[in-house]
Amino acid sequence: MEVIHKIGRRKTAVARVYVTPGTGNITVNKKAFETYFPTPTLQYKVKQPFALTETVDAYDVNVNVYGGGATGQAEAVRLAISRVLCEIDAENRLALKPEGLLTRDPRMVERKKFGQKKARKKFQFSKR
Repeated sequence: MEVIHKIGRRKTAVARVYVTPGTGNITVNKKAFETYFPTPTLQYKVKQPFALTETVDAYDVNVNVYGGGATGQAEAVRLAISRVLCEIDAENRLALKPEGLLTRDPRMVERKKFGQKKARKKFQFSKR
């Protein structure tokens, strides 16, 4: 198996993931995984596909991610890793699909409308 490349997206974050057989090293934007995603919640989100497929230390992952915030980036990486694991072994799909890890979350920020304060919020009307 050579390098497998997949893309994951969430909100405005885009993650390009390159997976090779290895010892479980995860590098995000040329930084250590733990320094780029410092909170345990984000680290769990990124490692979730490996935990569900029981391949925790089987692959080295190199990630390029940009756009969005920390949570969006972590979920984009999770989607890309899930797609890679499905390409490696079709049996992994049975573990990942019920957890919703193969579904691209379509929710995006609603645009601000002209003549309003925000997307839904209106200016306050006072009758004097």
